[in-house]
Amino acid sequence: MSTQARTSRFEAVYTETYEQILGYAMRRCPSPEDAADVVAETFATAWRRIDALPHGDEARLWLYGVARNTLANHRRGQVRRQQRSAELNVDIAELYSRTPEGVAELNTIARTFRELSDDDRELLSLVAWEGLDNAQIAKVMGVSRNAVRIRLHRARKRFSQALASAGVTAHHFAMESA
Repeated sequence: MSTQARTSRFEAVYTETYEQILGYAMRRCPSPEDAADVVAETFATAWRRIDALPHGDEARLWLYGVARNTLANHRRGQVRRQQRSAELNVDIAELYSRTPEGVAELNTIARTFRELSDDDRELLSLVAWEGLDNAQIAKVMGVSRNAVRIRLHRARKRFSQALASAGVTAHHFAMESA
């Protein structure tokens, strides 16, 4: 592939996926600066490996995988588990709260979510925030669909149990967020 063809292909993929990759990084990083670093490294990797970059929607999934690995590397250099969900708490409260009790419950849900393991948060986030299905998640994570199905089932169960322990019932939450 010529340099011009590589450049054109990279520009097209960048234009099509930048916002999604940025959103992915923003929801997982403690600061906009960290997210910008993750996105920059993700696209630098895409440029270096342009010949390995899949075509079509597969490119987006491949980039999610690269971003996921970049983020894991980024986290290794930081202090163990930082609070990353302050903006999410505000967004959820603005979207779904109707009463002071609703805000308190949403804060409990956000806190419970933050207390999940990194792996459980990642799986649930890929479904809820990125809108990926099991097959797409399998590609992002580099595991089988069956592994995703089992891990996602277990993550949902642990989240549901943690919510119940915190006094939030799934039925009540479903009614509030509808």
